[in-house]
Amino acid sequence: MPDGCLKDIAESLDWRLKRAHYQTLLHGDAKPANFLWQAGGKAAAVDFQYVGPGCGIRDVAYFLDCCLGESGCQNEAEGWLDFYFEVLRQALHRDGHGHQSTRLEHEWRSLFPIAWVDYCRFWQGWGRPTPLGPYSQHQLRLALEIL
Repeated sequence: MPDGCLKDIAESLDWRLKRAHYQTLLHGDAKPANFLWQAGGKAAAVDFQYVGPGCGIRDVAYFLDCCLGESGCQNEAEGWLDFYFEVLRQALHRDGHGHQSTRLEHEWRSLFPIAWVDYCRFWQGWGRPTPLGPYSQHQLRLALEIL
């Protein structure tokens, strides 16, 4: 990956996400092509790139970028994050873990910029080194404040 800020903070991004209190199983390649959708709201994930423990907001950031792209996220990411956390909150309550929903949401929302920037770092290293757009630059500024 090219030298620069993303390379310089790569370990810090990973360290911060790995130390999140709330961990789950990650899909690892959370793009729309790897999900099957059925009328009525049912979904299934396929083609697991990596299955292992991690901070769930990683898959959310990856999915939002794949669905909305840079410009779409600038306009819509916050609304979709609100929707995601509402559905997650309902599921946690249904499964008897509702008492943790507020703390989990607070932690994962605060880690979203870190997860977003980590995704940008991934693409820079994967062979798609392109300048960061305005939304990614904003997330980078937020991530640097957190780190």
